[in-house]
Amino acid sequence: MPAHDPLFEPLAIGDINAANRILMAPLTRSRSTPDELAQTDLHATYYSQRAGAGLIVSEATQISTEGQGYAWTPGIYSEAQVESWKKVTDAVHAKGGKIVCQLWHVGAISHNVFHDGAAPVSASEWTPKGEAFVGDLLPDGPTVPHPQARALETDEIPRLLNDYRHASECARRAGFDGVEVHGANGYLIDQFLRSSVNKRTDAYGGSVENRIRLLVEAVDAAAEAWGPGQVGVRLSPQGGPGGSHDDDPETLYTAAAKALSGKGLAYLHVIRPNNHTGDGKGKDQAADLMTKMKAAFGGVFIANGEFTAAEAEEWVKNGKADAITFGRDFIANPDLPARIAQDGPYNEPDSDTFYGGGAKGYTDYPTLDQS
Repeated sequence: MPAHDPLFEPLAIGDINAANRILMAPLTRSRSTPDELAQTDLHATYYSQRAGAGLIVSEATQISTEGQGYAWTPGIYSEAQVESWKKVTDAVHAKGGKIVCQLWHVGAISHNVFHDGAAPVSASEWTPKGEAFVGDLLPDGPTVPHPQARALETDEIPRLLNDYRHASECARRAGFDGVEVHGANGYLIDQFLRSSVNKRTDAYGGSVENRIRLLVEAVDAAAEAWGPGQVGVRLSPQGGPGGSHDDDPETLYTAAAKALSGKGLAYLHVIRPNNHTGDGKGKDQAADLMTKMKAAFGGVFIANGEFTAAEAEEWVKNGKADAITFGRDFIANPDLPARIAQDGPYNEPDSDTFYGGGAKGYTDYPTLDQS
């Protein structure tokens, strides 16, 4: 039997049948074409190399031009993008893998340069901390301070929801096995959730029930293209760019999980504090909150956040999670499940090649057979 045997049990993730519980987390790599924000043959190679994951969650993929906040990140709203993603999904399926598209709107974590000079949008007027990655689009780049975002008007919400619906339909036509609604890491939906950003006085602000409204409506819109069993959701009670937070994350995110329950969704994917999205502190407290969120949701629960193989096994074995997503380990180890099965060895990721570039640090990490 392989090491960490519980991780190799199959799992029905809604309507998606995963061969194992070692899943690939969404990983922004900033290698899309600069003109159309489309995928290439290089992306098809990259994802197909990692098709041994029980399920791949694609890199964050913007639902509209308004949703972009980083240079060279892909979209899923134009015909050119749909056609480019077909190369990826076909390559993954040819290797027996499964892949869902993560639907992304960054909200305020952006810059005017991506929006023809217009301000980014958010739940309320807000200037995030930190800097936007604009690549070579501005002479002062590749990073520049975030500008102030404007509040979305109430009458703009239906248009936003239609963007989620349209992007979900595009993902289906591109051959994905489902979609994941990105409600985490301080991006637009999280900006509506979190009290430090959301100062609205309409039906989308104030009470916890109102602040989770956009999340629920975006998920419902995405599900119209698929049926709920092929729609997942990602949440993160702490962390993310921009410095947003909630004054009572336990109440908020447990309520969010409860609001998503009973819909027949494929899964809930929750990120614990880690050194990539924050300072990595608070894992013990987060584990308690994740337990409450899992119980409130009542369906397939996926955990993320710098898990070792041994810790992942313990969480699955003891029912803390049904599956675990791995991020940087999958960057450096395209055949990560095979390596976990024999307790390594593992390649070390090269952080200098995480964002931007070509094949180096993307498709050239050796497999066990090549080592």
